[in-house]
Amino acid sequence: MLHIAGSQPFGPLEILTRPPVLIPRPETEGWTIKLSEFFLPTPQRPISLLDLCTGTGCIPLLLCHLWPKGSVTALGVDISPDAVELAKDNAEACRIPTDLQRPSRSKSNTFTPVLADIRDPSFVKSLQPPYDIITCNPPYIPRREYELLPPCVKDYEDAVALLGDSDTSEQQDGLSFYHLIAKLVSRKGMLKEDGLVVLEVGEGQAKAVQNILRHEGGMREIDIWKDYWSKDRNILARKQSHDLIKRQTL
Repeated sequence: MLHIAGSQPFGPLEILTRPPVLIPRPETEGWTIKLSEFFLPTPQRPISLLDLCTGTGCIPLLLCHLWPKGSVTALGVDISPDAVELAKDNAEACRIPTDLQRPSRSKSNTFTPVLADIRDPSFVKSLQPPYDIITCNPPYIPRREYELLPPCVKDYEDAVALLGDSDTSEQQDGLSFYHLIAKLVSRKGMLKEDGLVVLEVGEGQAKAVQNILRHEGGMREIDIWKDYWSKDRNILARKQSHDLIKRQTL
């Protein structure tokens, strides 16, 4: 994928892109649209959403666009100042105000990007739980696979947004962020009892992430979603059923 400064279609939106921030992929677009149809917030029953590793902000911005006005307040966090700045630019381009920009009597969805590191123990101080939904497309590529990526990816997209493990990690399986996310959602009061966790996973990682969320995150109901190419691409997990979920066959 050639990284040209410009924009990338993401559902009905045009998401601004520029190096070194990760370009939104069709796989991510697919499950974000599916989530918008699967979960049905309303202005009468608004929800809060936390998007980890938000990058361009494409996931919460598309959800803010697709869901009814006044039904969601979204927070996006990223370790990269470049990503946070780009996410702010995308929010402006998509006409999605931040929580601070929303007029006092306006019924609109909001998206607020902030700089934070989910690996930092003090990270939770920047949050305002509990959340109805936590989404994330985390870095999940193992080092051995990263080395095989074409130059058009490695030369233009930040390795921090791609590599699933640090150089000092004992396990180089690309799963480090899923352990962090499971630890986060297991914290009392972080996720509502009927809340959802929706994560993108790499090829061959779905079962391992399913186990991590069950044993480390305390999730009870865990489903695997396939992408456009019939590959296991997403984990949707919840502690218990939610009455805003549109019942459908997965």
